[in-house]
Order: sequence, then structure tokens, then C-alpha cells
Amino acid sequence: MEVIIVILWLVFFAGLSLVGLIFGKINERKHYRQIEAREKEFGHILVFNEKRPPASVAGQPFYLVSGSVVMAGDYFKQVLANLKQIIGGRLNSYESMLDRGRREAILRMKEEAARQGATMIFNVHLQTSTLGPGANGGRVCAEIIAYGTAWKVAE
Repeated sequence: MEVIIVILWLVFFAGLSLVGLIFGKINERKHYRQIEAREKEFGHILVFNEKRPPASVAGQPFYLVSGSVVMAGDYFKQVLANLKQIIGGRLNSYESMLDRGRREAILRMKEEAARQGATMIFNVHLQTSTLGPGANGGRVCAEIIAYGTAWKVAE
């Protein structure tokens, strides 16, 4: 009887893990589609990591713009990542989380620049920091911030 209960718990856990993994993948793909659509929408705003803009935009109005996002790894991907750490290798689930986070932060920065009427963003920086006790068994979270100087260039 006890063996049957243990087997049922294992099947239940495996079923929940599979459902969580499937819905997590669906949600991640949906977010990537939204990001790609917004990247096309704000593709006209140019982003540069150079410190100074060209002399042609000197004297034009400029603004500090930023975009930030907090991304959390879902529980099921975290379990798989913990297992992967035992044997080593790339942690694809965390890579996709950080990729989506960077792209989302840059898009939020571009959206703020668009509200100011800017067409270029110079001196762009990205910073990432971890939040929460990921190493102590908590969920892995990362904050990604993109910031730069947006220029409103006259036509």
C-alpha cells in the first residue's frame, strides 16, 4: 500500500512538472513574439554604446532614459538547471531568461525615449543584478537595467 502511495506521488510530481514545463515554454514563446513585434515597432530609435553623439546633434535636447525589468526563473526550469549543474554545461533556461530580460529592458528604454520624441540613444549601458536567495534554495531572479542619453534630433 505504501509503495502505491509513493508511486502515485511520483507520478503526480512528474505530471505537475510536465504541465509546468509546457506552460512555461508556451509563455516564454509568447513573450518572445511580443518582444519581436515591439522591436519592429521601435526599430527607428537607434541605440549606440558610444559616449558622445556626432557633432551634427550638438545643441539638440537630450534626456536620460532607462528601462528595467525583473525576470524570475520558473520553478520547473530551476529544478532542471540544478540537475544540469551537477554534470556541467550551459544553463539554457537561465540564458533565455537573461536574453528576454535584456531585450525587454532595452525596449522599455526605447519606449521612454519615444515618449520624449527622441530618435537616438547614446552611451547605452546594461546592468544585471541578482535578487533573492537563489543559492539558498529560493527562486532565481535577476533585475536588468538599460539606460542611456536620448537625443531629440530636429528633422
